Amino acid sequence: MSQPAKPTKVFDTYRAMHQKSAALYERARDVIAGGITHDSRHLKPFPVYVDHALGSRKWDVDGHEYVDYWMGHGALFLGHCHPAVVRAIQEQAPRGTHFGACHGLEVRWAELVCKLVPSAEMVRFTMSGTEATHLARRIARAYTGHPKVVKFHGHFHGWHDGVVAAVNPPFDVPMSAGVPSQILDQLLLCPPNDIKAVDGLLQRGDVAAVILEPAGGQSGTTPTIPGYLQELRALTERHNVVLIFDEVITGFRYAPGGAQQYFGVTPDLTTLAKIVAGGLPGAVVCGKKPLMATMAHRGDSVWDRAERVAQNGTFNSNPVCAAAAIATLELVADGGLHARANKAADELRSGIADVMKRVGAPGTCFGESSIFHVSFEGRPGLAGFDRPRRGDLYQMLRCALLNNGVDCSAYHGWLSAVHSDEDVARTLAAYEKALSAMAADGAWSGF
Repeated sequence: MSQPAKPTKVFDTYRAMHQKSAALYERARDVIAGGITHDSRHLKPFPVYVDHALGSRKWDVDGHEYVDYWMGHGALFLGHCHPAVVRAIQEQAPRGTHFGACHGLEVRWAELVCKLVPSAEMVRFTMSGTEATHLARRIARAYTGHPKVVKFHGHFHGWHDGVVAAVNPPFDVPMSAGVPSQILDQLLLCPPNDIKAVDGLLQRGDVAAVILEPAGGQSGTTPTIPGYLQELRALTERHNVVLIFDEVITGFRYAPGGAQQYFGVTPDLTTLAKIVAGGLPGAVVCGKKPLMATMAHRGDSVWDRAERVAQNGTFNSNPVCAAAAIATLELVADGGLHARANKAADELRSGIADVMKRVGAPGTCFGESSIFHVSFEGRPGLAGFDRPRRGDLYQMLRCALLNNGVDCSAYHGWLSAVHSDEDVARTLAAYEKALSAMAADGAWSGF
């Protein structure tokens, strides 16, 4: 496939509009490895630097205002600086940010998770989704006595060693260097939406767990087909294998009880982050009592030292994060905010798809719940995208959108419950201008 004509106006405009961000990036490159603190913030020619945010909007250091669809990487379902969340943080901070002890807020937080999430009979707190999936796999292995975990192509479960295989095509190349092959060998890789392939792996007899994003890999980029989760639930039960739903993204977004409530399928273990902590650092592993009981001290020296699943973490369930979490979960519990966010997302997805068709851009926009995906390669097949996507075009799109007052991931966007009709209209206008500018720079010549 030939490369598009060398872009000019989109990137020239971006550089001219974001000179203070460019200066900060030059400073960052001297002191921050790679110049960024999260790989998804990599942007050519340089990332934008944000100064402050409120509701559905944020403002960069150059003074530009954006409709925001990053929403804290999907964590801010209530938008930036929701008054109830801010108030909870402000009230807790002067009372103590870290007690080095148990406290009442963690109990209330756990009770809310158990009330809302169907699989949550007991919980354990961590500080990130990566830690949560790491702990869930450890629990499953301890409970079953088996070493292997089934993971699907295109599904993302954090950056720890045990899950970095088969995230993006080509699937035989791990997401990161520096991971021993012996660790990757503990994963059994499988195409999504193929129940026969899973059955073949479970027949080995050494599988502890199957882990997946229930709505589909990478925020639903490759959607899960109807009925698949029900088949997977029945299959794992038949083989006595632990089913883990990674609901770091879908938890409290698809429904108050997450994707498992939305799809009507209850796993054995669930991992939660993002919304579960109100947009602050915090995550949860929750599940059925027999599994979670593998973490309990029994007063038996052999069990407590050699057979129990151990976990520490200096900042687990710290009171400030717990306060923000409680404020958030109490507000999302009735599902009313989900209906509002989903309606806005429906209008946005349909509108972006129409804009792409009208301006002659390849691909489409699709998604579910309050998430949208822009794909220049069209909708993925049942097994997802089988080759690397045109990353250069998505980088260009992001810069073009920033030039026109919208900020979102190169591939995805997450709506909050406070995105308005005005935000949607402004966003559709921005996409039309951005895609037209890309066309003028010859972006589609390779298609």
